[in-house]
Amino acid sequence: MMLTPKPADTRDVRTAVLRGLRGRCPNCGAGPLLAGFLRVRDHCPVCREQLRHHDTHNGPAYVTMVIVTAIMGPLLSYVFQTFHPDPLIFFTIFTVGCVGLSLYLLPKMKGAIVAFQWARRQYGFARSD
Repeated sequence: MMLTPKPADTRDVRTAVLRGLRGRCPNCGAGPLLAGFLRVRDHCPVCREQLRHHDTHNGPAYVTMVIVTAIMGPLLSYVFQTFHPDPLIFFTIFTVGCVGLSLYLLPKMKGAIVAFQWARRQYGFARSD
């Protein structure tokens, strides 16, 4: 059985996505990926890699909602069954928790999806070398 070598122009998806999760350029890992809360920079200020080709649509929001639901759903059930809190306090704590977790995860998911697209050369990233 013969293994085919990786082409020289492949990009490591895992490294790129981890850099994107940290909000860093998927190419160099040093420059910032986002210019604001969710706005992706046109290019990396360190390595000059073009980043404007991304096309994430609603992907980061969907992934964030799935993660928040997977974490908060079982936690909500456990707290309600175990501690029987007052409904107003219960609602307030979990509302703040869900909003806070969503705001924390949303830019990270945006960075991860942009980095994944960059690593897989999707959309305009194939022409950026």
